[in-house]
Amino acid sequence: MVISLTPRVWSGVWQVGSDCKLTKGIAMVAPLDGIRVVEVANWLAAPSAAALMADLGADVVKIENPVGDAWRTTLMRGRKPDFNPETDVDAPYELDNRGKRGVALSLEAPGAGDVVKRMVSEADIFITNLTAPRIARYDLTWESLQQINPRLIYVVLTGYGTRGPDNAMTAFDYSAFWSRSGIMSLIGEPDGPPMPCRPGQGDHATSLNLLSGTLAALRLRDMTDEGQYVEVTLQRTGAWTIGADVAASLIMEDQPPRINRIQPGNPLFNSYETADGRWLMLVMPTGDRYWFPTCRALGRDDWMADERYSSLMGRMEHTAELTSAMREVFLSRNLDEWRPLLNEQSLTWAPVAELPEVINDPQLEAMNAWSVIEGPEGEFRTLNTPFDIAGANVGPRGPAPKTGQHTHEVLQELGLTDEELAELAASGALG
Repeated sequence: MVISLTPRVWSGVWQVGSDCKLTKGIAMVAPLDGIRVVEVANWLAAPSAAALMADLGADVVKIENPVGDAWRTTLMRGRKPDFNPETDVDAPYELDNRGKRGVALSLEAPGAGDVVKRMVSEADIFITNLTAPRIARYDLTWESLQQINPRLIYVVLTGYGTRGPDNAMTAFDYSAFWSRSGIMSLIGEPDGPPMPCRPGQGDHATSLNLLSGTLAALRLRDMTDEGQYVEVTLQRTGAWTIGADVAASLIMEDQPPRINRIQPGNPLFNSYETADGRWLMLVMPTGDRYWFPTCRALGRDDWMADERYSSLMGRMEHTAELTSAMREVFLSRNLDEWRPLLNEQSLTWAPVAELPEVINDPQLEAMNAWSVIEGPEGEFRTLNTPFDIAGANVGPRGPAPKTGQHTHEVLQELGLTDEELAELAASGALG
C-alpha cells in the first residue's frame, strides 16, 4: 500500500495545563512548543533524549513494535518479582518515555514504512537507534527522508558509529559506553577486577549529548533553513566523560593507574568508612589551607606539628601511614557525628549517600529535582527534567503511553482513511 505524502497539519500535541507557571502575568512558554518529533527507537538512550524533548514541549510520537519496547518492565521485574504491569508503575520506562504519544507499528509489514514517512514529512526531528541494516531495509536513511522533508533534523544513536570497522556491531551502554570507552578499566581497586556500571548510567549521559546536538541542529536550521544530520555514539560519549584521562593519554600514550584508597596520592582526596559502616568522601587539595582545618575536624591538632605531615611533600611521602591513621580516626565516630565536625571547618566532603537518602534529600527537593505525574495506575513521583530554564515551562507533560495507545489518533490526524487503516491492520502493521 502506498500512502500519499501530501502535507497536512498535525494537530495533536500535548497541551500545557491550566496550572502553567506565570511570569509577570504571562504564561511561560515551552522552548520546543510546536516542534514535532518522530521517535523510532527502543531501550534507553534515544528514548530518554526524546522524553527530554517532550519535557521541553515537543510533540513526540513514539513508534514501537506491537509487542512493545524491550525496555518495558525489564528493570522492574528484576527489582520487584511480583511486578504487575497492569497495576504497578513501570518507573524506569516512565522516566524515559513520559509525555509521548504511542503508535504500535510493525516496520516489517507492508505499508508501515510509508506511514513512518508520512509522519516524517510533517516532523521537525526524526530520532532513531536502529542499526544501519535495519534503517536501510525500512528505507529510513538520512538520504531518503531528506528528500521527503529537506528541513528535517535527522538524529541517529549507535554504539560505535555509522562509519569505521565496527559500525555494524550491536551495543548497550555496558559494552560501548562503560567497557570499550576505557571507563571500566579505571574503576575498582588497583588489584581487583573492573567494576560494572549501573543500569542506564551511560544511556542517560548519552541522552544529554543527543539532546544538545539536536538543539544545536535546530538552531543551525534556523540559520540556514536546511535539514541537519546529528550522530551520537555511546562509545564516544563514554570517552568524553573521562576526558581528563583521555586527553592526557592522547599526549602521553599511557594507562593511568586506578585510584588506590589504601595509598592515595592525596589522603584528603579519598573515601573513609565510619563507625556505623557508612562512608564519606573527602575532596580537597593537599595544601596547608585544607590540611590544618582537616586536622582540627579530626581532633588531631598534633598532626599539624608532626614532622612527617607538616609539609606538603612530607604528607605525600608518608601518604600510606597518614591514610591509615585517618582511617582509624574516621572509624571512631558515626557518619552523623562527623557531619557537624567536617562542616564546622568548611571542608569539601560528601556522604556516600544511599538511594533512600537521595530521594529524600532536602537539597534535591529545593532544587526542583522531583516531579509528580498522574498516570493510569495513579499518582507517582519521578525525576524532573535535569535542568531549569528561568521563564520557561519545562517538565513532564504526562505519563508514558501504553503500547499503541495513540495509534489510531495519530494516523487519523495524518489523514489516513478508515479503509487505509483497515488495510494496515490486515497486513499486520498495526498493533
